[in-house]
Amino acid sequence: MATSRSGQQHTRTRSPSWLAVLAALAFTAGCTTPMDARKDRQYQERAPIASRPVVRPVRSVSSFSESLMCMDRMLRAAEVPTTLITSKQFVDFSGKVPAATKEMVVTALSQMSRVSNAFRFVDFEVDIARQDTVQNLTTILLNNNQMQLQRPALYVSGAIAFVDQGVINNSFDAGISGPRVDLGYSQSRNATVVALEVHLGDFRTRTIIPGLDSANEVIVGSGGQGVDLGGRIGEYGVRFNVGRDYAIGTGAALRTLVDLSMIELVGKWARLPYWQCLTLDQSHPQFQRQMHDWYLESGHSGQSQLLRSSLVTRGYLPQDASDRPVTDPLVRDALARFQADRGIPVSGTIDFQTYEAALGNFVSLAEDGSLARVGWAATGTVTTAQTSADGKLPPLQVAAQAPWSIDLQIENPQPAGERPAFTEGEQVFLSATVTRASHLYCYFADSSGGIMRLLPNLLQPHSLVSANQAVRIPDWMAPNPGFILDAGKPGQETVMCLATRDDVLPKLPPSMQGAALAPLRDVGSLEELQQHFDAAAGSAGMVTRSVQWKVAPAAPAPAAAR
Repeated sequence: MATSRSGQQHTRTRSPSWLAVLAALAFTAGCTTPMDARKDRQYQERAPIASRPVVRPVRSVSSFSESLMCMDRMLRAAEVPTTLITSKQFVDFSGKVPAATKEMVVTALSQMSRVSNAFRFVDFEVDIARQDTVQNLTTILLNNNQMQLQRPALYVSGAIAFVDQGVINNSFDAGISGPRVDLGYSQSRNATVVALEVHLGDFRTRTIIPGLDSANEVIVGSGGQGVDLGGRIGEYGVRFNVGRDYAIGTGAALRTLVDLSMIELVGKWARLPYWQCLTLDQSHPQFQRQMHDWYLESGHSGQSQLLRSSLVTRGYLPQDASDRPVTDPLVRDALARFQADRGIPVSGTIDFQTYEAALGNFVSLAEDGSLARVGWAATGTVTTAQTSADGKLPPLQVAAQAPWSIDLQIENPQPAGERPAFTEGEQVFLSATVTRASHLYCYFADSSGGIMRLLPNLLQPHSLVSANQAVRIPDWMAPNPGFILDAGKPGQETVMCLATRDDVLPKLPPSMQGAALAPLRDVGSLEELQQHFDAAAGSAGMVTRSVQWKVAPAAPAPAAAR
């Protein structure tokens, strides 16, 4: 009992907590008022926009992506004939690396066959547990003799041999505590070993070829550090937790193992010096990280200047357009062509993938093993990874332009030495590849001097082709190739291909704009044809390449027995 100064008596009571009052009001409102979806219309309208990705898709690369392209060029130079190949499913007995390893094998073989046509993958997979449309249709057509599968010559066999988790594990924890403050710090590092073993087998006998094997390991690391801070003020407490963690993806690490294994297997099988492709500076583990640091250091203006200079050097951009902004339509078109040639998602804008692809050839290893810039300084000398005094990268100064050329080859198998003559009626197969995106035109001249256009034609109407992509003449992989190129009368035959930056077919004389695969009446020789193209291409220029072969008379038919 308490007495006030006025002598009145009253009872002292404790008022309810304001948090409890708010909780009661919120509970009462939530239980008594139903939700009305119409009032959330403006909020829900943002869902389709919010669900979209905010980052552009990126190309899946490994440390040996450039090495795969190098192997493709090496197979092309060695004139390795096309080989049918398939692959088994790769088993992961550890269950720790859930990745589509077989699909990575297919991608690696495909990247090594873009120019060389070295491999064609036979896709015949029967999975009883998961039947799909292709498997069902294949079974039906095979049973009705309406489909014929070609037998592969080789097959790839392999498995994820082991996954040793936590081979190295280091952790550190420390903390202090007081009446009002608690502080803690933790740090951890971990390393896991993933091993892949791959073999090449002879499909006809289902035997593994001795010596054609690859066994490699990769380290998958992870680490983290964190700080915990807690404090109390009276009856209330606050707590903060800040951490940084990283984990190297097992999928990306496995792709590196697959690419390396396929380069080794293909190099050993084809008896090629594949190690020359594995020693490229672009396969250095720190290549992408160092390039990304330079990319951030350059800033937007530096990136634009470097990329424009590289496009001019590679011939994608005219010399007089080197000062145009990156938003200029001509620069965006050149950027898009370059991205398409390098297999980068085409956006027409500057991103790290485009920066890396454009400037990767200007980087090499210095004597101390670090990455160094080549040709980025005004003097053209090798400079280390240090930036200039103002913190910006020096401009790219390269005098010589990258070569623009056509690689035209006969794809028919041939014995070692000089190619023998074709016989009358024998089919001829060729392939053409340009070093950068161009408009490609191919013409055929027979032994009597007649000339006709092979490409573009009715079934292949587009003349624009990407770089480093083999154009088959005729397209023997298409169900309807459009034409068949047979050796004609005895003599000498020629195929000439011309590449231009712009489409010049509408600028040619009307007599040369007729239908393909028809004789050209007003063109007497391939030299005259080249002169017309030279005049139509103008200052943009063009490149040409020709290939010739001899046609021998067909052997006489054997006399019928009497």
